[in-house]
Amino acid sequence: MKEEITWSDHVDHLKRALAGEGVFLVVLDRSGKANPMTIGWGEVGIVWSRPVFTVLVRRSRYTYDCLLTADSFTVNVPPTGQLKEELLFCGTKSGRDLNKAVACGLTPVAAREVSSPIIKECTLHYECLILARKQLKAGDFASTEVLEQYYDTDDYHMIVMGEILTVYADEDLLRIK
Repeated sequence: MKEEITWSDHVDHLKRALAGEGVFLVVLDRSGKANPMTIGWGEVGIVWSRPVFTVLVRRSRYTYDCLLTADSFTVNVPPTGQLKEELLFCGTKSGRDLNKAVACGLTPVAAREVSSPIIKECTLHYECLILARKQLKAGDFASTEVLEQYYDTDDYHMIVMGEILTVYADEDLLRIK
């Protein structure tokens, strides 16, 4: 059973996952197929007086094109130490070439409030309505160190900000403090 929680509950669990193996960002492609992609960067906070989840996706990724036309995305946190192979697969394979959810046995299920699905096997879910998209370019960086460390080509990230409409977690996760 998945229980609704506030957006700031279990943020430490999210941060550990992002700093570790990653989490699944899921968005629908133009044909309505769930496209899971592994992300290791993300931010949760308050913007425009609302809870927001910010994700970064490179222009070269299939998910980038999906996010340009989508109205929503979900972020799905696996149980600690689990789904490592699936995270690796979804972080290295492209949804242009295959259905990643099917290929690695993930189960997309309808989300509660947005059109993008969640991943059933995960224990923590964020449903987000897209508020803004911003394509980064070289001139946006005040830090040449960041620019040189993360961008040796012009494959800059698009920043996508989604209002967190609901967050829910498995009962097992809720017992962890």
